[in-house]
Amino acid sequence: MASTSDPAQITEETSEATPSELQQNSIPTISVLFASSSLSLSAISPQFSFPHSPPKKQPIYKLPTKPSSSPSFSSFSCLSLSSSVSLPPPKLTSLRPAFSPTTLIAPIPLFPRRPLDPSGGAALRRVSIVWFRCDLRLSDNECFNAANDESMSVLPVYCFDPRDYGKSSSGFDKTGPYRAKFMLGCVANLRENLRARGSDLIVRFGRPEEVLVEMAKAIGADACFAHREVSKDEVGTEERIEATMKEEGVDVKYFWGGSLFHVDDLPFGLEDMPTTYCGFQEKVKALEVRKTIDALHQLKGLPKRGDVEPGDIPSLVDLGFNQSATVAQDGKPAAYNSLVGGETEAIERLQKYSSECQAYQNKGSSTSFFGADFSCKISPWLTSGCISPRSIFHELKKATSGAFSVASKQKDRVCSSSSGAGLDWWTCELMWRDFFRFITRKYNSSKAAKPDNSPATACTGALS
Repeated sequence: MASTSDPAQITEETSEATPSELQQNSIPTISVLFASSSLSLSAISPQFSFPHSPPKKQPIYKLPTKPSSSPSFSSFSCLSLSSSVSLPPPKLTSLRPAFSPTTLIAPIPLFPRRPLDPSGGAALRRVSIVWFRCDLRLSDNECFNAANDESMSVLPVYCFDPRDYGKSSSGFDKTGPYRAKFMLGCVANLRENLRARGSDLIVRFGRPEEVLVEMAKAIGADACFAHREVSKDEVGTEERIEATMKEEGVDVKYFWGGSLFHVDDLPFGLEDMPTTYCGFQEKVKALEVRKTIDALHQLKGLPKRGDVEPGDIPSLVDLGFNQSATVAQDGKPAAYNSLVGGETEAIERLQKYSSECQAYQNKGSSTSFFGADFSCKISPWLTSGCISPRSIFHELKKATSGAFSVASKQKDRVCSSSSGAGLDWWTCELMWRDFFRFITRKYNSSKAAKPDNSPATACTGALS
């Protein structure tokens, strides 16, 4: 028996083999060959691997017709044959670290892919910040819903801006103790509602343009979502945040959600905003009020990077007030101290008021106002954004069987405060609120065209 280490003997025996025998014996040996090649190349790159089937252009190796009984044949021949294979060296610069346990699966990219179509499912952002301002609610909150739809994780943030507290140049409180206590309740309720849905609220005391940038750096945020506001100071804060976020490569997306009518639905641009309420009412009376947006039941979790602490909600003392700031002179709590802030309380009040309106309507009463002292007393919650004007409109419209219209057909009934016929007066109040928000935004928007010098006035007799 010839030695298996003799190459000439291997070639001679192979030449005498029939094609069928060669085919039967080549398959298992080639498999071993590729296994040994794969092991030798794995030292170069953990991601390099051979496919399950051999390439089309594979060199033909001359193998023995009969397997040898020597135990050293397979190991020696594999080593000699694998070393004779000529393969191009892999390009190390093109290799990426593999996150998958098997190299047959494509590795996860380090950064999310962003196609040209932002509506695609692959356009999800990794981390987004939602900056809560005067929109301390989850229902009918387009900004918060959009952030959850477009992101893999969301960080809700609320900032107690020190510029909103303390004394003004005139010596008055910028924020009184009763309003401050109410806002603390609104923020606390928002945190409870977020935690009940799998998220949380990050609370900080500081300037938003500083706090939000630090948060974005810590968690590697891709975008910041927020609702636009209208006053001069608020618009200035928005511009500073856009400037600082742009330096960090973070997109800032603003939404509109504090009015009955959406700013994009107005039949005119803000630079052409009428300066009288009657002119405004005449142009928008044919508009439809958008439907409300339901609150999400399950929210995206907080980002794992950064280990951001939720933070404590400050007390009145932390905001610069005395312990006795909300106590009357007789030592008893003041009347306004009993108001409970938050979206939960706002929804309960609206539903109670709506039921009362429906009961009066079923009795055929023509009373214009219902509720305690002929008022729903929901203004504090509406101002802080615990409930939206659209939610109020649609809830009362449902309670009155659709008789609640956007604007009365009789023009004088809408523009005159003495003509509160039925629930149409509620629409008038919400439209007045829209008028002042839009006109304020018109004169405080740096991007809008230079407005005329005519002052914003009301119709004759509108405010008697």
